[in-house]
Amino acid sequence: MPSPHGAPSPDGAPPRDRLAEGHSFVRYNTASGRWVLLASILGSAVAALDATVVNVALPVLGEELNAGLSGLQWTLNGYLLTLSALILTGGALGDRYGRRRIFIVGVVWFTVASLLCGLAVNLEMLIAARILQGVGGALLAPASLAIIQASFHPEDRARAVGAWSGLSGVSAAIGPLFGGYMIDALSWRFIFWLNLPLAAIVIIVCVRHVPETHDPTSARHPDIMGAVAIGAGLAGLTFALIEAPERGAGSPQVLLAAVVGVAGFIAFTLVERRGSHPMIPPDIFSSHQFTSANLVTFIVYASLSGVFFLLTVHFQQVLGYSPLQAGMADVPITLLMLALSARAGDLAQRIGPRGPMAAGPVGMAAGMLLMSTISADSSYLTGVLPSVIIFGLGLSLTVAPLTATVLASADDRHAGVASGINNAVARVAGLLAVAALPVAAGLTGSDYQNPTAFAPGFRTAMLISASLAFAGGVLAWFTIRNDVLPAEAPARRHHCAVDGTPLQPHTRHLTASRA
Repeated sequence: MPSPHGAPSPDGAPPRDRLAEGHSFVRYNTASGRWVLLASILGSAVAALDATVVNVALPVLGEELNAGLSGLQWTLNGYLLTLSALILTGGALGDRYGRRRIFIVGVVWFTVASLLCGLAVNLEMLIAARILQGVGGALLAPASLAIIQASFHPEDRARAVGAWSGLSGVSAAIGPLFGGYMIDALSWRFIFWLNLPLAAIVIIVCVRHVPETHDPTSARHPDIMGAVAIGAGLAGLTFALIEAPERGAGSPQVLLAAVVGVAGFIAFTLVERRGSHPMIPPDIFSSHQFTSANLVTFIVYASLSGVFFLLTVHFQQVLGYSPLQAGMADVPITLLMLALSARAGDLAQRIGPRGPMAAGPVGMAAGMLLMSTISADSSYLTGVLPSVIIFGLGLSLTVAPLTATVLASADDRHAGVASGINNAVARVAGLLAVAALPVAAGLTGSDYQNPTAFAPGFRTAMLISASLAFAGGVLAWFTIRNDVLPAEAPARRHHCAVDGTPLQPHTRHLTASRA
């Protein structure tokens, strides 16, 4: 790549990459490259395991900790709340103070919180520990891929990111299986303690083998006010949605939470427009394609988050599956994504993203409609598997083109921020869907423990989710242009975890050193 003055960089690196004296980028087929990959993959796996196994444990958690449906919602949303509010700030902290340093802090924080989750003696302690987990996740998630992007030689970054994507996807696939087995054989507490040995390995490898990188041009003061404002907005709105069925929509607590939520979002908008170091550049949404792609992201991820929240509960409470069987039941979705997502990205590159981004959510909607027919007497092969496969095919066709469109529709100088925003949009969509969908479906209190009450609510929830997914496909068809992706751009691999879109941090202005 040419340097700013037209001459190629001596080591082939992007012109603004700068390395500390005596050090160089790591290469893929070297021991140092393998150590960096190991740390990044295991670090992301620590968070991915929790993202996939907690859903499997929800019925058991509810029974042992005497939790109603709102308690299960808070168990998921406590984590999503802090993760959604702080994930952009976590990326900014890594840029400023060092990706490896923030990554290690995030892993340690997440691990201590996981230990507390497993030690929880009541629901309140578990939710508090999950909130702390979200803070750790917001620190380690952006840094995981940023370390790869910043540490590897430019010629090897695509292969390294591909390896990270594939192996991270495997961890998401095996999480429900390990989690279900541990719940059946041991206790739900071990799904959180599983993180401890993995985290110890990550920390040791990071300290010994991962180079430090940072961005010397990043803002000296991360947008803390913006993070506080969006956190207050999300917390207030989430509390109002979850607690309204129990406390009453007119209760003082619910009304106060709703006011705090609205005020938080207004304050966030003002801070981002007027602040000197906003986490969201004011001009990034001037791209209509970027705005449209994020609207599609919000709608589609809201629909699928509702599915993953309620589907495993339906398997266990209505169909009588064990936690292990429930964990295995939707593994075909992850396997389809691992097999087809890269091909979906290539297809969008050849024909344009509008078709895949429209057809994918429609396929998801068809799968959800079939899920709505799953009843207590449905067999797995004829009742469950067809819906899971159709849903997985639609999801596989959606995520990679959507991610590519988000990255391509933003200005190059906003590449990292654009992907971070899209990731945050997906997390917020999941947060709000988990809070609002049970209310919309008429599920409250202990309904999830009563198959007769839960089954019709689940059917309604799947119909609502199908409508959202279909709307996302229609929106994509009418708003996404095929020319947003360059026709001859090189094919890329895209990570397709179902809990959020990938972070693709920028690699400009990097300084690497052994610290």
